[in-house]
Amino acid sequence: MKRFKVFFNIEKEEQWLNDQLQKGYRCTNISSFGIYTFEKTDKRYAMRLDYQGYLRKERFVEYKGIYEDFGWNYIKGSSLSGIRYWQKEEDDQNEIFSDRQSKGNYYKRLMHYSIWLGSLCLVYSYMLYNDAGLYHEGLWSMNGALFWKAFLFETPFVLVKLSPTLLAILFAISLYKAYRKYSLFKV
Repeated sequence: MKRFKVFFNIEKEEQWLNDQLQKGYRCTNISSFGIYTFEKTDKRYAMRLDYQGYLRKERFVEYKGIYEDFGWNYIKGSSLSGIRYWQKEEDDQNEIFSDRQSKGNYYKRLMHYSIWLGSLCLVYSYMLYNDAGLYHEGLWSMNGALFWKAFLFETPFVLVKLSPTLLAILFAISLYKAYRKYSLFKV
């Protein structure tokens, strides 16, 4: 079974993946384009997501080894940076962050992730809007039905142009939520 889904919140993605596990579908692959591949299973699994910044090859091998020592299977992730997907059969230890400090560090990494992606979106937005407005200049001098036809025609393009700014706002909200959770766990 394959499903297409796009997430802007790592915790909602983890919850959705665990909901699929509860329905009896184990995740076997996640593409970079948001296509999740599942297979039917009778076993009970738990899935956890972690975000890590850039890890050198030696550090990445050590990182993977620590999780694998505790029974977690590495599903997907980039050694350069990004979200790492871990899955294992359910037992009495289904959490990857066992103490306040590790949970706090996790939310701190999520804050950096949101800042990085939000800043990237803002820079891209600036490049889009720097030379031109949202609508074509001649639109505002049109009258009557011609104005409305042109306005309705251009509006989808304006929404596409606004998408980096909207994404930056979503990442700002994500940053705020991660900060609130981080403040609960910081020592």
